[in-house]
Amino acid sequence: MKTVIAAALAALAAMPATAEDSPRDNPLTASPVWDEIRPQILGQGATLAEGPAPFEIAAPYRAEEAATVPIRIRQTDPEAHIARARLVIDENPMPLAADIVFGPAMAPLDLELRVRVNQYSNVRVIADTGTGLFMDGRFVKASGGCSAPASKSPDLALADLGRMRLKPFADTAPALSTPRREAQIMIRHPNYSGLQRDQVTQLFIPPLYLDRIEVRQGGELLFRVEGGISISENPVFRFSYADNGAPSLHVRAEDTDGHVFEQDLPKDGQI
Repeated sequence: MKTVIAAALAALAAMPATAEDSPRDNPLTASPVWDEIRPQILGQGATLAEGPAPFEIAAPYRAEEAATVPIRIRQTDPEAHIARARLVIDENPMPLAADIVFGPAMAPLDLELRVRVNQYSNVRVIADTGTGLFMDGRFVKASGGCSAPASKSPDLALADLGRMRLKPFADTAPALSTPRREAQIMIRHPNYSGLQRDQVTQLFIPPLYLDRIEVRQGGELLFRVEGGISISENPVFRFSYADNGAPSLHVRAEDTDGHVFEQDLPKDGQI
């Protein structure tokens, strides 16, 4: 059993998680849905700052898999302080896909995650920089992501529930006074949306998803995600961070059934 689980995690780690398209190939389009949900997302009376955003979003114009669309948030202005980002998929049943808070070690921000896109939609990020709210996004052609069948039967998916792995990446950046690392964290969880059917019974599988994920090094917060049904099955986060010398990253995840998963993941990827 341990061999099977290890092989599955290794296969997951090998999966590409890169938003390949140029950030300017698929700009945001006019969206009546966004006009309707904007007050709920930003709050009544909130305004967006003028001028270019201090970050950019990369996402494929035409997604290969609607249930695992890679979205990358990359800071372009090194002087900006991005404390929080809200990821919105206009046309999804739950448009607010993730609300993410960042610790200081994540600056300059470079984070990628995978989401479900239910139909052709703008995917936008609204970032709080402390001096104003800025928005950037891309238009993504994908459909059926929220109802796409899970990759495993419920019994098999729940057997691996909460298993985690960290994959480090070689440091190719020039030497800095505070060294930076790049890592990818994977969490085994089906993240059922409530819109998927059991392939045997054809009954809808009740929603069960990770709604809170927190990553720390030592006692220092790297990032905290409050998510919903739009985060992909087996969530994956690839990111860079300033290394504070702690030997491992601590990951804590909670799902909507009250399960709590916690693990210390050595930064060298060895367990």
